Amino acid sequence: MQLLPATTDDGYIEQLSRPDLSVGMYRIPVGGVDPQSPHTEDEVYVVTSGRATFVGDDSGSVEVGPGSVIFVPEGEGHRFVDITEDLAVVVVFGPAYGSRA
Repeated sequence: MQLLPATTDDGYIEQLSRPDLSVGMYRIPVGGVDPQSPHTEDEVYVVTSGRATFVGDDSGSVEVGPGSVIFVPEGEGHRFVDITEDLAVVVVFGPAYGSRA
């Protein structure tokens, strides 16, 4: 088992990485900016706390909160906006984040 730091400058910390899957936690504070660009892997978000609006270039926008689950296909631009409560999101990439870059 490898212990990783609790925070990073960009709000994302990868907690598990295998060739076909990676899992991490993404945090954005109230009023924060989500600087994401499209990824080369499919991605699932599970909101564990906080509230925001999720915007996908192809899928539109939706308000999210604890328990929300969002799928983003590879290549789709997306971001969290209007963060009204500190946002914490579990992120699952398939295959592993950056493996298709």
